Amino acid sequence: MTFSQPLHTLQSQLCSVARKSPSLAKKLHAQIIKAGLNGHEPFSNTLLDAYGKCGLIQDALQLFDALPQRDSVAWASLLTACNLTNLPQPALSISRSLLRTGFHPDHFVFASLVKACANLGPLHVKQGKQVHARFLLSPFSDDDVVKSSLVDMYAKFGLPHYGRAVFDSISSLNSISWTAMISGYARSGRTFEACQLFRETPYRNLFAWTALISGLVQSGNGVDAFHLFVEMRREGVSIVDPLVLSSVVGACANLAVLELGKQIHGLVITLGYESCLFISNSLIDVYAKCSDLVAAKYIFCKMCRKDVVSWTSIIVGTAQHGQAEMALALYDDMVLAGVKPNEVTFVGLMYACSHAGLVSKGRALFRSMVEDYGIKPSLQHYTCLLDLFSRSGHLDEAENLIRTMPFNPDEPTWAALLSACKHHGNTKMAVRIADHLLKIKPEDPSSYILLSNIYAGAGLWEKVSKVRKVMMVMEVKKEPGYSCVDLGKESHVFYAGETSHPMKDEIIGLMRKLDAEMRKRGYVPDTSSVLHDMDQQEKERQLFMHSERLAVAYGLLKAVPQTIIRVVKNLRVCGDCHTVLKLISTIANREIHVRDAKRYHHFKDGNCSCNDFW
Repeated sequence: MTFSQPLHTLQSQLCSVARKSPSLAKKLHAQIIKAGLNGHEPFSNTLLDAYGKCGLIQDALQLFDALPQRDSVAWASLLTACNLTNLPQPALSISRSLLRTGFHPDHFVFASLVKACANLGPLHVKQGKQVHARFLLSPFSDDDVVKSSLVDMYAKFGLPHYGRAVFDSISSLNSISWTAMISGYARSGRTFEACQLFRETPYRNLFAWTALISGLVQSGNGVDAFHLFVEMRREGVSIVDPLVLSSVVGACANLAVLELGKQIHGLVITLGYESCLFISNSLIDVYAKCSDLVAAKYIFCKMCRKDVVSWTSIIVGTAQHGQAEMALALYDDMVLAGVKPNEVTFVGLMYACSHAGLVSKGRALFRSMVEDYGIKPSLQHYTCLLDLFSRSGHLDEAENLIRTMPFNPDEPTWAALLSACKHHGNTKMAVRIADHLLKIKPEDPSSYILLSNIYAGAGLWEKVSKVRKVMMVMEVKKEPGYSCVDLGKESHVFYAGETSHPMKDEIIGLMRKLDAEMRKRGYVPDTSSVLHDMDQQEKERQLFMHSERLAVAYGLLKAVPQTIIRVVKNLRVCGDCHTVLKLISTIANREIHVRDAKRYHHFKDGNCSCNDFW
């Protein structure tokens, strides 16, 4: 065998190993070293590329550090490796090193740098702009491929106006450019511009549809996304890539429309994408958020392969619905399966512990997150720990945590502690926390209701008057309450105080019957949440017309007998409605699931899964 033959063979083997066999890549590297070819430029760059595509980022970094000289191909290969393995932080470090060395990137390196910045997210806008400026000063400033990458980067940064400026400078627009710009507008909530650009593009293919629909879902415009998905189906666009299905399933989860989610699930099965990992993960999420945990668990158990998202979705889902023991058992199974938990997993676990009063377990999980998995706690983790202490009556420990954690506690955090003080009857601490909350000028009207109740309970009437005056101003800004009841083939939205519904007489009639029965059982309306200065009878009438009561009454009239009444509310359920829904679940012998702005409530036999603390 000639010397040139092994060179050719090794190089071809390295090219073919990509994405297939990490162990084979290492064996070929060892052969290169034995042959004395380590550092030989074609082999080093091909090996870098192979390591990146095999996901061996540490090996790629070590190989790169050992290179005596680094050309554009080497830099581009390493950055591509980081991008492929979704490791933006190493990419950020590499790009900074590259720009400090005085190395002049070519268009391939610039494209890789821009993609790395895009993956870093909006917190690294400055870094992205620096790369953009360097590109403009380079000999490659007219390269359309790099420009398309810049459009995508600004889309992911939520800066579509920057992206549009780059888009308009591209001399030869291609499908990637159009899709990135459409996505940028859609993700930023600029629906009109996104749809207008979509109508103009000569590339109305599946990927353009996906960019538009996915972007709208991400910006919270799920209803518009559904209409466009239906339009796409009518146009006969073949779904050869399942990403658009994942986005539509995500919209079902956000809107909590169970029957529509089931229909999309049926389409997933019809198109043969049920075994797709990220589709299955999305389906777990939609069923959990629509409070159908039986279906969520069924999909989870059927999955042949489960990643950290699969496990986390089912753990968080069971935790949010009050099934703490199940959530913790699933976590044990996850660890035994060798799957490493992430930040979201621990949020779900801490949430489960807080709603089950498992203080010791919660502390242990918080320590494990830091010590065993090296996860730096976020504000959300500290808030969950605070919630755990607060619910369990460890108020001093909760106050110490809120004052010492490495984050500035926000309004909801202080309000949660204040609510716990009220729940446990610690008036002295409650007044102290209330004073602090009042100083930071809360924006949520519900915080002022809580403050008013705390001061009234302590007999501090001057402070009550002060808060009430602010409350009257806040009422103008208060978001109108509405609730949506899902009845399968139809869903209906009710606004607080609504009197124009075609079935108004039947709904009000049923509500009056239920109210009479509740009063026989000792129900007394709690009007403390009514902000207006009016007499007691008018306050009770306002409570009577709250949107969740209208939605539940309509559900009782229209839903199939014995089925669960499912309601989604945009605001937090008030204390009086919470009491009423518990009573209705007993009187009507019906299970009621309500997803409000704070959590999930399962009302059954006069009880709620939140244990009356939310």
